[in-house]
Amino acid sequence: MKRNSKGFTLIELLIVVAIIGIIVAIAIPNLLNAIQRAKQRRTMGDQRSIATAIESYGVDFNRYPAAAGYTWPTTLGTYPGVTVSGKLAGYVSPTYIRVCPLSDGWSSWFLVTVDSNGQNYALISAGKDGLATTQPSPFGATTDFNADIVFSNGQFVNYPEGVQN
Repeated sequence: MKRNSKGFTLIELLIVVAIIGIIVAIAIPNLLNAIQRAKQRRTMGDQRSIATAIESYGVDFNRYPAAAGYTWPTTLGTYPGVTVSGKLAGYVSPTYIRVCPLSDGWSSWFLVTVDSNGQNYALISAGKDGLATTQPSPFGATTDFNADIVFSNGQFVNYPEGVQN
């Protein structure tokens, strides 16, 4: 007698589930990496926007807005006097930027420092781990999501590039 079965065998179903599992195991790390890179790019875009507002303020007042009277670090690698960007927002918003971004892509406050003469500034994002390092090393391109992103006087001095860890 001939059996007319129109279903899948258990082996066929297990093979399909295994194939789907392999595809997911490959796709998930790439997706998580893409999400972190998107947060970095958003952070860098926000830093550029804030810097444009700071520069516009500087053109009008011939100095950058004070960051609560903190002093400029002796080297770009140290951040002794930083404040959250909320205090900066009072100077530049809404005249120079409609809404000043206060936090980076990982929901940590931007850190802002301006020298005592108002001639230099730095915007710092602490990165994925939310911890601002006292000595980001090396300056320039980095491949670590936890590395600080530093924008100073119109350019990035510590920034993400390449394959991220």
